[in-house]
Amino acid sequence: MTDTKEQANTSEPVQIKASELPAYCPTEKMGLWNSHPRVYISLEAEKHGSCPYCGTQFELIEG
Repeated sequence: MTDTKEQANTSEPVQIKASELPAYCPTEKMGLWNSHPRVYISLEAEKHGSCPYCGTQFELIEG
């Protein structure tokens, strides 16, 4: 993951580099209070996606 501060349902998407795939939620930086079952977010085709549990947005970036 990137070094940005991450929280569920933030207005800014969690940015993921291709080298960090697969993307999943909750991330390791999210607090225990907002945990839910781990789900993998597909970013390969659309370059963006969201968690079906908490709505956190994910975005694939170059780098």
